[in-house]
Amino acid sequence: MTTEEILHILQKDIHSTIMATIDEEGLPVTCVIDMMLSDEGGLYFLTARGKAFYERLMQRGFVAVTGLKGEDTMSSVSVNLRGKVRNIGKERLAEIFEKNPYMMQIYPTEISRDALEVFEIYEAAGELFDLSQKPIFRQSFSYGNVQTRKTGYQILADKCIGCGRCEEVCPQNCISGDCPKVIDQSHCLHCGNCFRECPIQAVVRLGA
Repeated sequence: MTTEEILHILQKDIHSTIMATIDEEGLPVTCVIDMMLSDEGGLYFLTARGKAFYERLMQRGFVAVTGLKGEDTMSSVSVNLRGKVRNIGKERLAEIFEKNPYMMQIYPTEISRDALEVFEIYEAAGELFDLSQKPIFRQSFSYGNVQTRKTGYQILADKCIGCGRCEEVCPQNCISGDCPKVIDQSHCLHCGNCFRECPIQAVVRLGA
């Protein structure tokens, strides 16, 4: 799946997301924010200048976003990302109202919309996580001047002795091969069973 397709899922299929910013005391604050547009350049949302959320965006310029869809846990698909945000003013505001007509009910007049400004998440890294597939599926992505983050676990080829302990404890059966064993990262839960069970510490953590 391309990054643009993942962003489209977050914007179109999920739409209402939880966004985290940092306040003046350095503490995290969350709020529900609708993703209004997505394209190859990133994600777009808006807020009013009078909101504390607006001030946090302007002061910090960094956000974390999580979106989730599904009728229950085992049908859920989530997308999360964190990255840099910038204010682009009234740019694309008319397009946002055209493509999200419910906004007309919230800000019904031109003069009421004067309070609104558009923000762009212009570079970010994140992950799609799909529990509706069997085995589970995950895919990291990034855009802008950000490298895709490597997370989870890896088996070191020069240390693995092929004992199979890691394979036995993997809940998604995503470890295979003789020696060295190999983890299929697209189906890994990141549970850490392989890391804890390896008798010679041949499994290493890739990232936070």
